[in-house]
Amino acid sequence: MEPDVALAGFARALRAAGLVVTPDRTAAFLHAASEVGVGSREGVYWAGRATLCSEPEHLRTYDEVFRAWFAGGFERPGRRTAPAVRVVPSAPLTGEGEGQGGPESDVVRAAASDVEVLRHRDVAELSAAERAELARAFGALAVDLPHRRGARRRPTARGEMDARRTVREQLRRAGEVGPVRWRRRTHRPRRVVLLVDVSGSMSPYADALLRLAHRVLRSGMAGGGRVEVFTIGTRLTRLTPALRAHRDPEAALRACGELVPDWSGGTRLGEVLQAFADRWGQRGLARGAVVVICSDGWERGDVTQLAQQTERLRRLSHRLVWVNPHRGKAGYAPVQQGIAAVLPHVDDFVAGHSLAAFEQVLEVVRRA
Repeated sequence: MEPDVALAGFARALRAAGLVVTPDRTAAFLHAASEVGVGSREGVYWAGRATLCSEPEHLRTYDEVFRAWFAGGFERPGRRTAPAVRVVPSAPLTGEGEGQGGPESDVVRAAASDVEVLRHRDVAELSAAERAELARAFGALAVDLPHRRGARRRPTARGEMDARRTVREQLRRAGEVGPVRWRRRTHRPRRVVLLVDVSGSMSPYADALLRLAHRVLRSGMAGGGRVEVFTIGTRLTRLTPALRAHRDPEAALRACGELVPDWSGGTRLGEVLQAFADRWGQRGLARGAVVVICSDGWERGDVTQLAQQTERLRRLSHRLVWVNPHRGKAGYAPVQQGIAAVLPHVDDFVAGHSLAAFEQVLEVVRRA
């Protein structure tokens, strides 16, 4: 098998295992591998790690796929140059080159298939082992927060003409013709607010939704954006400090469990949304933000109040997204009173029952 075909197959294996490997990254990997030499196992390893891994959480999966894809019992290399070795790829996941694979290629193919199936499974139906696998898969979610136009402008090579800088340039040249200066508005991350329902009806999904919230918050911290997380049920609880304090998702969820007093309790969405709007939203937290409400809409209180507060949040926010775990299930219809009351006031009504659905939620937030 040609080396470039083997390396491209390795990139496809990483994508099937959950990493975000785009065609641009694959091309960069092939170019980097050609620069260091495809005969060097260490060179191929570091070329792939530098071009195909975008998050620290990706390194473990990368190492596992690398060991399975390239024969020879690979161990993570050190910084010293290793002797050149022959790269012997296993069979590609697409089925090319049948008969050339071995036990390791079967392991990669089975693992990739399991991950792909797990992406579309309902979180509420997973076993304990599958939930643990899903928790690891959250680290591969690509999070890109929305942006808004800033008030300031910065110099650029093209855009709108900067009259002040252009005139100053002419004066500096004593009236001689000089270059035209350009400027463009800056862009800043838009605030994202997540309200996660932790009532009894949402308990099968609360853990996964909080993991998603933790992933979004940590990505916001890395990119300079601001993300706020609250839980809703019978009370309103702010979890942002707890999620911000722990990089490890397990530690973050344990801290959240100690703070939330109404876990698996009742549901008073109208009252809780009003408390959020009065204390946080009206004062600026929801103004111009993307507000994401993760709830099935079951309401024990007054649905009229729920509709009023949802409409209020819609006026305050830039965009209001409602994530319902039952939205993506076959035969579902939004006829329950709570959902029927809020639907006229939300911008996006999306599913939230699987890893694939969470990816769609992140895409809706990115485009907001």
